Amino acid sequence: MLLNIKPVMPFSFNDNWNVISRTVLPIVSLNSLAPNNGSEFGLGDTIQSFFFSPKVVGDSGWIWGAGPVFILPTSTNDYTGMGELGVGLTAVALKQHGKSWTYGALVNYILDVNSDRPIETSLLQPFVSYRTPSAITYSVNSEATFNGILNEWAVPIKLSINKVIRFGKLPVSLGAGIRYWLDSPAGSAEGWGVVASLNILLPK
Repeated sequence: MLLNIKPVMPFSFNDNWNVISRTVLPIVSLNSLAPNNGSEFGLGDTIQSFFFSPKVVGDSGWIWGAGPVFILPTSTNDYTGMGELGVGLTAVALKQHGKSWTYGALVNYILDVNSDRPIETSLLQPFVSYRTPSAITYSVNSEATFNGILNEWAVPIKLSINKVIRFGKLPVSLGAGIRYWLDSPAGSAEGWGVVASLNILLPK
């Protein structure tokens, strides 16, 4: 089981640019690591990204950002993360059609920094969503990762439904869906799974 905590916070960099901080902190629970070897629970390694994005959207309608990305060695044991420092580049681009359709992709590429356990990993995360007038959003995305050291892909595809509701004045997005692994390394996640999400929205 995997729980990802993903705070996303925009800041004004200057009159023309914003910088957007995106953090992914995984909490990992692993069962039956090996016969008679029990389970493991703890933090994984944190992915920290910074996107520099123009404040004004151009005539094309594309919203984009790019900047550095880091793997921070926050894992609490050898099973839940590599425990090594990595650095790379990341970018995101998305476009909205009216109030209904949104599509785009996020990518990154990360290498280790003087590591005893080499890291070379890439992420390709395409997404498309449709939002109804009643604030229900239907989404499909993938978080395909490529391990350049092992030359292996992990490719899940996720279908989900989200609904924005309010607790008092606080808007919250609740979601649920299914995930299927199109490809994955031997011994890792495979087949079907379920996903759930809770997003707290803090309007400026």
